[in-house]
Amino acid sequence: MFKPLPSLLAAVLTACALLLAGCNDAPETAAQKAATAAPISVEAIAAEAQGFVVGSQMSKRTVYIFFDAQCPHCAVLWESAKPLKSQAKFVWIPVGLLNAASTAQGATLLAAGDPIAAMDEHETSLKAGRGGISAGSNTDSKKDAVAKNTALLNRLGFTAIPSIVGTHAQTGAVVSREGALPTAALADLLGLQVPAAPAQ
Repeated sequence: MFKPLPSLLAAVLTACALLLAGCNDAPETAAQKAATAAPISVEAIAAEAQGFVVGSQMSKRTVYIFFDAQCPHCAVLWESAKPLKSQAKFVWIPVGLLNAASTAQGATLLAAGDPIAAMDEHETSLKAGRGGISAGSNTDSKKDAVAKNTALLNRLGFTAIPSIVGTHAQTGAVVSREGALPTAALADLLGLQVPAAPAQ
């Protein structure tokens, strides 16, 4: 819905302040937390979380990403992970932390017939300042799933989103990280190959 300019500007500034405060810590803080965090159970995430898969469905490598549909840092990670999707199965797990739209949009993404296309549409809408996809109807069961995902995220001790959990491709060690990463840093965290730069 169109809003008069002063109201729209105030809403945008308020939303930005909330998102930047709630989404992501400074890189140093996130790294310090990752170093002192308790071991994370990949098995618990696999058993309890409900998300949608991007990448190779049959891959032995699975990466779990907790995200909030209203989080701009999560949108950055969505794009960063795309070049790596041939090397791993990325499971995107929506949580509801930032506002009421977080849960409704997360549920809508889970309920979508093509959640990848829905996520692309959602991120395009967010970048354009349109707030993301409209919440779908008949998504109550998916809202419950988002609530359970959020409880799991909290139980695992994460305090920021996006939160990444996977198994390093070379060492087999469980790795985790809070916050968005560029593609090369994400590949390094997961032990994946950094994609070659496209020819100019």
